[in-house]
Amino acid sequence: MSKRFSFTKTKNKCYRSAFNKSGLRSTVTDLKDGTVMHCWAPKEPKESKPNLLLIHGLGANAMWQWGDMVRHLAPLFNLYIPDLVFFGESYTSRPERAEWFQAQCVMRVIEALSVRRLSLVGLSYGGFVGYSLAAQYREVVERVVICCAGVCMEEKDLREGLFAVSDLEEAARILVPQTPRRLKELMGYTFFRPLPFGLLPSCLLNDFIHAMCTEYVEEKRDLVRSIPKNRKLSDLTKIHQPTLIIWGEHDKVFPLELGHRLKRYLGENAQLVVIKNAGHVFNIEKPKEFYKHLKTFLIDKQPPLISPSSETPQNHTNDT
Repeated sequence: MSKRFSFTKTKNKCYRSAFNKSGLRSTVTDLKDGTVMHCWAPKEPKESKPNLLLIHGLGANAMWQWGDMVRHLAPLFNLYIPDLVFFGESYTSRPERAEWFQAQCVMRVIEALSVRRLSLVGLSYGGFVGYSLAAQYREVVERVVICCAGVCMEEKDLREGLFAVSDLEEAARILVPQTPRRLKELMGYTFFRPLPFGLLPSCLLNDFIHAMCTEYVEEKRDLVRSIPKNRKLSDLTKIHQPTLIIWGEHDKVFPLELGHRLKRYLGENAQLVVIKNAGHVFNIEKPKEFYKHLKTFLIDKQPPLISPSSETPQNHTNDT
């Protein structure tokens, strides 16, 4: 009996091939504490290029969220693209679910890959992780790009009606969908312009869910639950790296107000760019504009690169 064709798995293979052709290799780092991290890294890092960490959000693995941008960024940067814990090939047996733990896992991978300095871009949930990285490792992180990530939200915002979905359990079920109906609902919240979701066959949606969304379901929902828990703006560490905040004008997941709030909180050290006629997934809806802002902030405004005089050896990191 032949295996059923999977569009999602075929697309995943295409992304893997594209990453390889862009000069990236697949690495696995055992952190020796019950955590294993997968990360795409340069096959041959070049000292003439700055290092850039790309951190994905909730949803599929890192390849799906950065696949269409890699070919544009790889000529400019040494790219490091991890799968966060419980996504792709990364996992842990530890109980921690907060973004600070994700940030520490990513940093241990970066250290194992002998990277001393880098800038970072965080999409949505990845922006929470990226902000935490910048706060915890200010001597490593040079520049920060936060994309549609409500890091300055407070727990009370849920009760006060800031979000389209105020029930946290309902939000977790939408953000980690297990049925075609929930997946269509998620797409409805993330895109600005109405798409013909009703025309998408359930078999295609089920294929995506089966391939990308059925592992670590409760663990991923715990990640969502941990975001607002006891969250107060007064407790948020203020980062001091130059920061670019990018937001979709019509974001229905994290409303634009949170982008303005973060800009006010960080002050002159940050700039806010609002992408018109775009929602939460502006990286998909307006990729050229997204790339233009990244290049301007990370390359055109960068000081000359100073190469490190020495490197640290790799630890427990293997190509796969």
